[in-house]
Amino acid sequence: MSPLSRPSRFRRIGLCVATGALAAVTAAAPALAADPSPTDHRDQAATAAPASDELSASALQREHEARQDAQAQNQAKPQEAPKRTYKGRVIAKPYLLLRDRPTRSSKVVGSVKYGTVVNIFCKTTGDNVDGNNRWYLLTDGTWAWGSARYIENIGAAPRYC
Repeated sequence: MSPLSRPSRFRRIGLCVATGALAAVTAAAPALAADPSPTDHRDQAATAAPASDELSASALQREHEARQDAQAQNQAKPQEAPKRTYKGRVIAKPYLLLRDRPTRSSKVVGSVKYGTVVNIFCKTTGDNVDGNNRWYLLTDGTWAWGSARYIENIGAAPRYC
């Protein structure tokens, strides 16, 4: 062995030891997050500031624990899909054809009679129908697309999909 190869091997060993220590700390973080009093850890993480430009292992651990706590709180509250549905009235005579995609050439999956009030989930752009390229995704029974040209909004216009 040459004397030049020893420092690089020692550096590699030191890097492996440091990596192993960091892995052990991050593996222990979920156990610490399950601690019944995580507020103490969060308070320390919020007030602790690193002494230099580089974060120390303990500062990294506190930051990781704070992120774990925030993720745990977000997972505790199930994220709800937007509940708002929009309404519209069909103005196509005698009926509006509903399609499986927002195009005029797509498969017809149903129809809705003139004057019927429909629930609209969202809107998107598609084929142009008499100068209107917007299509609404209707949620009545089956999810199908109807041309916005033949649906009059009741209230606010739907959001984009």
